[in-house]
Order: sequence, then C-alpha cells, then structure tokens
Amino acid sequence: MRRHWSLFTTASRYALIGHARNRFAMLLVVLYIPVWIALAYVTIPDRPAPFRLRATDEVLNPPGNHLTQITGALNAVTLIAGFMMFAATFTGGAFDRRLAMAGYPRHHLVLAKLSALTLVCAAVAAYATAAAGFAWSPRRPLMLAAALFCAALTYGALGVVFGSVLRREVEGMFAILMISIIDVALQNPLSSSGSDSAIVRFLPSYGAVQASMSAAFSTAPVAQGLAIQLLWLMGAALAAFMVFRRRTRDALPPERRRRTPDRSGPGVNAGTPAHTTEPEAAAQRVGPT
Repeated sequence: MRRHWSLFTTASRYALIGHARNRFAMLLVVLYIPVWIALAYVTIPDRPAPFRLRATDEVLNPPGNHLTQITGALNAVTLIAGFMMFAATFTGGAFDRRLAMAGYPRHHLVLAKLSALTLVCAAVAAYATAAAGFAWSPRRPLMLAAALFCAALTYGALGVVFGSVLRREVEGMFAILMISIIDVALQNPLSSSGSDSAIVRFLPSYGAVQASMSAAFSTAPVAQGLAIQLLWLMGAALAAFMVFRRRTRDALPPERRRRTPDRSGPGVNAGTPAHTTEPEAAAQRVGPT
C-alpha cells in the first residue's frame, strides 16, 4: 500500500509541476476570469432578461448583466480547464510514454492526472464563483460552484483527448476555443434566440448551464442539471482514459522488448513488467520535459 501511495504522489507531483510551469494559464486564471465577469457586469444593461429554464420549465427574469456574468464564468472556466489539460497532455506526452515504457504503472499516471485536474478545476470554479458574486449574491453559491466545477472537469477531460490525438498545438487551442464559445453562446438567452431549443440539450455544458442558472437565480433543484453534466463528464473521462492508454502503450513488439535493454539505467529492461521494475527510479531518471 505504501508503494502504491509513493508511486501516486510522485506522478501527482510531476503533474502539478507541469501545470505550474504553464504561466500563461496561471495569468488567465488570475486576470481573465475577474476581468471578463466585471466587463459583463459593467457593459451589459441590467434590464430583466426573461428566459425559460428547460430543466424545471420555469421562467426566470434575472438582470441581463447578471445572466451574462454566469455564462461568462462558464465560458472562462471551460476555456481555462481545457487549455491547461491540453497543454499538459500535449507537452508531457513523451514523458508519459517514457515512464510507461520504463515500467511506471499507467493507472497511477491516470489517477495522478485526474487528481491534478480535480484540484485545478476546484480552484478555478471557486475563484469564478467568488468573482461572479462580488457585486451581487447568487442564491446558492455552493451549487453554482459545483456546476462550474463539473463543466471545468468535462472540458479538462476533453483537453486530454485533444492533447493526445491532435498533432499540432494550434489545432488543439482552436478546437477548445471554438467548442467552448459555440457551446456557451448558443445557451445564452441574450445572444441566442434558440437558447431553449431542444438542440442545446446535446451541447457539452448543457447540464452545467441549467444547474448554474438555477443555482444563481432560482430555488429549483439543480440535481437534474448536475446529473446530465456528470454523464458528459463520464463520457469525456472515458475517452481521455482510452486515448491515454493508447498513447502510452509500448510501441516495441514483445520480441524486441525481451531483447532490447533500457539504456537509461543498468539492469532495467524496457519491457519488464511494472511489478519487477523500479518505476520511481525511472521517473527520476527520465524527468519531466
């Protein structure tokens, strides 16, 4: 048990180091979220913006600037979480492959990435909730934070998928940017007359939008919206796990694995099973790129 915990903490440390090195993402978290939410509050008129909440079939009449702050917070957290996980996966792919081929258990690597993603999304969701509630108080801030958290997790998992399957960095950035903008914009009653259309139910953040609107402006339950978002999250997480396994598979055939020694250290074979190698030592040898 101690060995598994040590492997997990080592992988988690490298995952968090990778996120901390992404200074542009840190700048987005600190500046982009409050600036975007503040601009929505100042520039959008505060006239009532009636819309129908599909999850409860309730007609809500929040001020337009408050409504845009919520959708802006959703857009911000999804963009940042997707961007951070894409960057970490895209730049750390070679490191993950070397660890897996050196014998590091892949399930420890997956759990470490999930833990880092959870911490990042929790911090971003809490920060966005605080920024949105600076000028006015959402009715249920904890439920609003939960909705933002689930949306960020979903896009974080999508970022892992894009970071694993796309070949160029600009492709992943553009994909995350366009999906997030289209996703949230179509569900904003101020920017889309079809925000209550049946089509929006198939968008990645539909459940989070329904839950966050209910949490911010109503006393209706948010369980249905969160449940829908969790379905999207599980689908995105499963896809991320599958592409991660494929990306970190040993590319050498079994015959070459038995014959080819690992030159990174004496006595360690590149194809040796995980339980007979020294994966932590391998992690120290290859180091994060």
